[in-house]
Amino acid sequence: MTLQKTNPVEELKKVISKEKIIIKEISLLSENLEKVDEEEKQIVFSQINQLKNSLREVNKNLPEALEKVSLVRPLHPQPKIQPIVKPIQKRGLETSSMKLNQKEDAQETKKFSQKILSNSNKKEILKLEEATLKLEKVTLKRLKIKKEKIAKKKVKKANKYIRASNKFFSNYSLSLLNKKVFKHLEEELIKTNLQFITPSYVSILLFTTFLSVIAAIFIFLFFLFFNLGFDFPFITSISESLGSRFLKVFWLLFIIPIGTFLFMYFYPSLEKKSLGNKIDQELPFATINMSAISGSMINPSEIFKIIILTKEYPNLEKEFTKLINEINIYGYDLVTALKKVAENSPSKKLAELFNGLATTINSGGDLPEFFEKRSQTLLFEYRIEREKYTKFSETFMDIYISAVIAAPMILMLVLMMMKISGLGIALSTSMITIIMVMGVSVVNIVFLTFLHLKQPVE
Repeated sequence: MTLQKTNPVEELKKVISKEKIIIKEISLLSENLEKVDEEEKQIVFSQINQLKNSLREVNKNLPEALEKVSLVRPLHPQPKIQPIVKPIQKRGLETSSMKLNQKEDAQETKKFSQKILSNSNKKEILKLEEATLKLEKVTLKRLKIKKEKIAKKKVKKANKYIRASNKFFSNYSLSLLNKKVFKHLEEELIKTNLQFITPSYVSILLFTTFLSVIAAIFIFLFFLFFNLGFDFPFITSISESLGSRFLKVFWLLFIIPIGTFLFMYFYPSLEKKSLGNKIDQELPFATINMSAISGSMINPSEIFKIIILTKEYPNLEKEFTKLINEINIYGYDLVTALKKVAENSPSKKLAELFNGLATTINSGGDLPEFFEKRSQTLLFEYRIEREKYTKFSETFMDIYISAVIAAPMILMLVLMMMKISGLGIALSTSMITIIMVMGVSVVNIVFLTFLHLKQPVE
């Protein structure tokens, strides 16, 4: 038999190295399976199955590679041994010499195989180890294994102002709420997503109004005895009688507390309207995404979870979180949860979407078609609102030019003519300048505030 080259051995090494790499990757995936999220476990299981299939295919090539390998080399010619024994013992010597030759052949074969394995290329082994490390790094990166974070509960405590309000007015607030005095305020407060419970907010309202009464008394006493002017000294004592002065400033005692109470009472309504506008701006695009997701025929409640995970709609995310909490925490079915969340939604369009979805689910309608039609309607309304805002901005610009540029110039000319002619109120030049500057500033602030309130959310 002739000596075979080392090519079959190299093939066997390649097969074994492939099996080693595959087994290491399977073990790595199995070890890190507990650290992976539930959603990624299916991906990991599919990867393990693929690796097992590839391992079976590699094992099919192993017997062929083993058959090609031969670790035997031809024996060297042995020198002839002269018989030194008697002819009668010749047959016994032949058998013993054959046994010795077989032992020597086996030892030489073992030494030869050890030489082949010891003389293997070390560079290729190092390359295989480096490739294995790279595969492990890629696998870890693909699994996105993160360190387990220790969940810490953060308890938000009420600030001192809220605690003071509850201390003085909590009992009175509860009695008013039991009498349904602030029923409208309670409904509006639920829809605004403000971090207040109704008794606490009513306590803050009453406590703030009480403080405004005290502030109004101090302001009334100040203006009862002093005047504010534009010339130095700015604060001067009054020159008229207290009775006439009282009639001029007594309204401060009522207007400040009433204004404070009304602002606090209607603030949740203003906040609800602002939040509803923001939701209406996000709803058309979210509905388009929901239409695409519903085409995969998944559970309808999963659609809202996917929209929450996108983090693209921060205002809708709160409403969808309410819906998921109604299902997972309170145990309502999807239809009931949709109707309950629609009742407390700050957006009428979102409430209509939820009610329509509940009706479609009850009647067994086609969800992808429902979302598609609703998204087209919402997107059409969104475009109309944008066009309205463009027209409004053009009209607003004309009003601004007339009120801020032309009107102050005409007013300044009138005041200067009145000063020169001596008719009416004669104001100094510095006083006219101050009036004009303050008037233009106030008008600009009013216009910018109004424009900001009317501007749609991007």
